[in-house]
Amino acid sequence: MVVRDARLQARAPARRGPVVSLSPERLDRFSRQIVLPEVGGAGQMALASAHVTIIGLGGIGSPVLQYCAGAGIGHLSLIEDGDVELSNLPRQTLYTQRDIGHAKAVAARGWLANFDSGLEVSICDERIDAGNAARLIGTTDLVIDGTDNFATRLAVSDACVAAGTPLLSAAVGRFQGQVAAFAGHLADQPCYRCYVGDAFDADDCDTCAADGVLGAMVGWSGCFAAMQAIRVLLEGVSTLGDPQWGTVHLMDGLAPAMRSFSVAKDPGCRACGQ
Repeated sequence: MVVRDARLQARAPARRGPVVSLSPERLDRFSRQIVLPEVGGAGQMALASAHVTIIGLGGIGSPVLQYCAGAGIGHLSLIEDGDVELSNLPRQTLYTQRDIGHAKAVAARGWLANFDSGLEVSICDERIDAGNAARLIGTTDLVIDGTDNFATRLAVSDACVAAGTPLLSAAVGRFQGQVAAFAGHLADQPCYRCYVGDAFDADDCDTCAADGVLGAMVGWSGCFAAMQAIRVLLEGVSTLGDPQWGTVHLMDGLAPAMRSFSVAKDPGCRACGQ
């Protein structure tokens, strides 16, 4: 596994990066998904060439990272400023008791090293905000946001719009999950700010510590987010590649049920509007 610290080395431009070849070992590793007509060899090569940035390595970010790595996404950049705590373990499946007190980004890098040495990994333990979001995100094919407050999500979304980078946003509140892909940099597509508006720029939203959370619920949301990420990355490559821009998927863990609705682009949006 190739490891780079994002604080020390600038990321090379990787959007739709150079096509890679798959060794016999890699072909064997991913054979079960290559045989799917909706993915195929071209799709697997596209995933191997892709660069995805994951922000937040908590309950959502854990399964997102695990299944993005499992899909063979070749370059993963991880941004997380927290340390592993005992209360994380029921829902943050990357970590074990031995990781308590250690940086989540470092522990996640260790998990990846044991899982697949063929991946390229960049880590950053800075807290992302409006002041540094553009710098930390850099150039990437897709940003996946699994953070737990609106201020951070909006800062990330605004940076993605400015950089022309697609955003996949995933969140959980008690027994409801939300996953949506946004491409606000496109003239006819909304951004995350079009969806939630400007009222949540202050960092004052509820937390799972106050409201409670069930590990299986964030796992469901994270796994679905990983599935949607693969769709985004395979756009124009295979038949699975339908990004479903601006479609919010709601998961109800109590019913259980799932429904979807579309978000319209807001002409007055201060990030992506006219």
